[in-house]
Amino acid sequence: MKKTNKAFKVLEFDKILERLSAYTDSDDVKKRILSLMPCEEIEKARMLQKETTEAMSTLLKLGSPPVSLSAENVTGAVKRAEMNGVLHAGEFLNISRLLYIARRMKSYIGEASEECTVLHEIAENILTAKNLEDRINSCIVSENEIADDASPELNTIRRKIRNLNGKIKDSLNSMIHSAHYKKFLQDPIVTMRSDRYVIPVKSEYRAEVQGIVHDTSSSGVTLFIEPMSVVASNNEIRDLLSREQLEIERILAELSVLVSENGHTIFVDYENVTNLDFIFCKGRLSLDMDANEPKLNDRGIIRYKKARHPLIDKDKVVANDIRLGGDYDTLVVTGPNTGGKTVTLKTIGLFSMMAASGLHIPAKEESEAAIFYNVFADIGDEQSIEQSLSTFSSHMVNIVNILNNIEPNSLALFDELGAGTDPTEGAALAVSILEFLRMRGVTTVATTHYSELKLYALSTDGVENASCEFDVATLQPTYRLLIGVPGKSNAFAISRRLGLDERVIDRANEILSDEDIKFEDVITDLELNRTRARQEADAAHHMKNEIKDLRCQLENERIKLKESKSRILDEARREAKILVMDAKEEANAIIRDLEKMRQQGIAGGNFDKKTASMRDKLSKKENTIDAAMARAAKPKKTYAEPPKNLKAGAAVKIIDMNQEATVLKEPDKNGNVRVQAGIFKMDVHITNLRRVEEASSKELAKKYARSTRAFESKVKNVSTEVDVRGQNLEEAWANAEKFLDDCYLAGISPVSIIHGKGTGILRKGIQEYLRKHRYVKSYRNGKYGEGEDGVTIVELK
Repeated sequence: MKKTNKAFKVLEFDKILERLSAYTDSDDVKKRILSLMPCEEIEKARMLQKETTEAMSTLLKLGSPPVSLSAENVTGAVKRAEMNGVLHAGEFLNISRLLYIARRMKSYIGEASEECTVLHEIAENILTAKNLEDRINSCIVSENEIADDASPELNTIRRKIRNLNGKIKDSLNSMIHSAHYKKFLQDPIVTMRSDRYVIPVKSEYRAEVQGIVHDTSSSGVTLFIEPMSVVASNNEIRDLLSREQLEIERILAELSVLVSENGHTIFVDYENVTNLDFIFCKGRLSLDMDANEPKLNDRGIIRYKKARHPLIDKDKVVANDIRLGGDYDTLVVTGPNTGGKTVTLKTIGLFSMMAASGLHIPAKEESEAAIFYNVFADIGDEQSIEQSLSTFSSHMVNIVNILNNIEPNSLALFDELGAGTDPTEGAALAVSILEFLRMRGVTTVATTHYSELKLYALSTDGVENASCEFDVATLQPTYRLLIGVPGKSNAFAISRRLGLDERVIDRANEILSDEDIKFEDVITDLELNRTRARQEADAAHHMKNEIKDLRCQLENERIKLKESKSRILDEARREAKILVMDAKEEANAIIRDLEKMRQQGIAGGNFDKKTASMRDKLSKKENTIDAAMARAAKPKKTYAEPPKNLKAGAAVKIIDMNQEATVLKEPDKNGNVRVQAGIFKMDVHITNLRRVEEASSKELAKKYARSTRAFESKVKNVSTEVDVRGQNLEEAWANAEKFLDDCYLAGISPVSIIHGKGTGILRKGIQEYLRKHRYVKSYRNGKYGEGEDGVTIVELK
């Protein structure tokens, strides 16, 4: 895009660049920003946009870079070093800082997303020279100071100077504090003149102090004398200072050679660092403006969604949807003064320049911008008294310049086209200019008050009306842009609200031609229809959102019901398992009692009586289990107001089980709480819990402690093997099954069943039972050292 017109300043693109330049302290980067030009090639513009997007996403992901990217331009110093010149300390510090920035940025960008291909390519091109960076930092303390450890020779020289300084001070201090010299001195101090240590002696005692006079006070009363006793030491210090300066020059020359040897690295790093500085400035601007990358095209199509002028406070600016190109290439914007027409013009032109320059635009995602060959603008009143130009003439000078330089695929913006002269002639001239631009393939936006231009837009294909909305009730503009709707002047309505006599307004209505009245009526009807359509659209949108919310609510309820059903089934299975295990325990106890009675040989009548009693007991237990299973199978209301701030140790009641429990873990992200009810641990949804009162809580804690101690005691007493040798198969399996239940509850596995070898009947029968047992994961014969075929090793689930 050529910078051959006033559009850059008129559209305030220069202010955007000034704002962008505020993000860097580098003079070179500032110059690059302030000279930034929009691209004419779409691929280059897309690459610049990609840079900005990657910088913005990296800043969001990683935060600000670890160092300031503003580096001094060291290329001149490096070139001088390559020509055998010697650099000064400040230049070395600038080079060291550049190398440090480059090294840190290479590491920083290495953590960026893989999609940031442009930034990763720059980071790969960055070279490091850690040895040179460290060498400079070890030698240079500041712009005026070289480190003692810069070289062994410099360290030695400075140590000698310190020693001599101490020796001289000691000697002079002994003189100024001695009774003999005290009366000769103006003040008992040691000072310096011409880099040599001296003492202030009264002029009348000059002969009493042997030494060299280096200075005299302005009054002549005091002489600054270097005593002869320290002359030799001062001379030696002077010699050491000369040697120190020579050594410093040698060190700087040596560092300059190192800089020369690493010249290519420094040049490359400076280029990459300044490029990164420029790119991250664009990223920061995008974040501050809440901007987004637009899609780019070279077909003159503009689709800005919720566009905001970047120089207006984003909390006050009205966002607008702006469409141009495609079905129409010319937009005629009408509306009252101060209604936002000029802001719309500037937004369209400024966004085009920003997009072509690689800057994000303050609009919603999926906005689309066009890359134009050039942008021209005639905005504002530039009448000149010196050049004897009226408002119309000044506008026409700009328009003539635009028409003489316009090319296809350009964007032309006109504010109040044809204004400032006879309305009839001005309107005709405006229509003619628009037709000329359309024939040249130029995308055009023009603001106007002329009804002729509104009619021209209504009757011409490829030309569209737009208006800036105005609220007649409040006499305030809304700053909303309405595409496809011509605007009314509202002059009569505004005048009436301001108090103009109705007779004057009525007479003005009479003066209007029938055509003007009809056209204004058409616009009024269009405005009413538009307002009605917008209200209906808002209502439909509101209803759509309500339906969407209702659908989401129903879906959530469906998911909740499904989860509740699954949870109820799981709890029913768990409850049934507990009942069955209790029943099995009681049945095993009955079997053991019956076996004991049989072994003791209880008389037949008593034995039958006992057996009948046991059978009744088992039958009652079976009925109890059936009833409990039926209760467990019934659907239960599981929702209650969820208890808040559940902590480990809190006492709760599981609603659908009517079982008190203790919280073991706080609720997870899905609302499931790990609790312990008796010896069983389970996950229960928080909506199926409620708190237990404090008294009940204490009782539950005691109950929990008793059951826990009992369970732990039981676990401790469970053996890992059971011996059933000498028993028949039924008795052996009853004992083995009781043993397996205890081991399963205690979490013990593997375990051993000792049945002996014998005929193998007992082993075969037990293993047949094991094959069907629900707790058994696998079993095998014992190996050598485990009892071999006389033992079965069981792995529990």
